Amino acid sequence: MKSKLFFVLVLSMAAGLASAQNLKIAYADVEYIFSKMPESKQIESSLQAHQTQLENQLKAKYDEYQQKLTALQNLPATTPDAVQRDRMNELAQLEQNIQTFQQDAQKSMESKRGELLDPVYTKVGNSINSVAEENGFDFVFTAGVGGTDIVLYANEQYDISDLVLKKMGVAVN
Repeated sequence: MKSKLFFVLVLSMAAGLASAQNLKIAYADVEYIFSKMPESKQIESSLQAHQTQLENQLKAKYDEYQQKLTALQNLPATTPDAVQRDRMNELAQLEQNIQTFQQDAQKSMESKRGELLDPVYTKVGNSINSVAEENGFDFVFTAGVGGTDIVLYANEQYDISDLVLKKMGVAVN
């Protein structure tokens, strides 16, 4: 909520400056631009494949845990306590391994996402800068990122998203 209030304040100040000094202000929808780029489908496919691979590894760990749990539960009542403790310790270690794997998998997904998206967002950012300079814009805001609106209202004539796509050689429908 604080970030929205901050951006509303910044936009209000920018609008005041624009009217006082004839500044040119525009906005770009980065998510829209990304969705139109040919790389977006490949990136989504790569991320999905990586996620599926991690999910399969996690499932294998769960299956191993379940098998060992079933084996422990099916031990005869005459099984020595030391053997039962060893099996229970083994299960506890497997639980810990599963938790660690889940944390590592999440980090791996974040890393993979960054590895694939950072170059694209750099490309988009450079294109936005070029379009802004070529068209004499003093400020370019984002229409929103990650579901958070930064520009709460804007006249569509100031949307430079299609200009950015053209700058990158992406056909606009």
